[in-house]
Amino acid sequence: MKDLETLRLALREFAAARQWERFHSPKNLSIALMVEAAEVAEHFQWLTEERSANPEEAKRAAVALELADVLIYLVRLADRLDIDLLDAARRKLAINETRYPAEKVRGSARKYDEYD
Repeated sequence: MKDLETLRLALREFAAARQWERFHSPKNLSIALMVEAAEVAEHFQWLTEERSANPEEAKRAAVALELADVLIYLVRLADRLDIDLLDAARRKLAINETRYPAEKVRGSARKYDEYD
């Protein structure tokens, strides 16, 4: 699959073929999304910064599958709420451009409301 729309349709068909729509409420999908994101984090728990940036191949493969789960639930949730993820991401990036102007925040991890 090369784009989110193709993935969205494939996930919709996958759920429909299994009659899972009734389980795919926004509440349930958002909880599943959080669980899967926690499973991504679990792979990096207790690792040093260096080890987390350079995982062994087996760990990298396991993280890839967890990230796929995160993406699947995210796309499914957006579909159920009729949200265009790419449009939402573009809008959020524009907001962040305003909140975090490069010349003001370069090299800092402070939140936007902690600046002058």
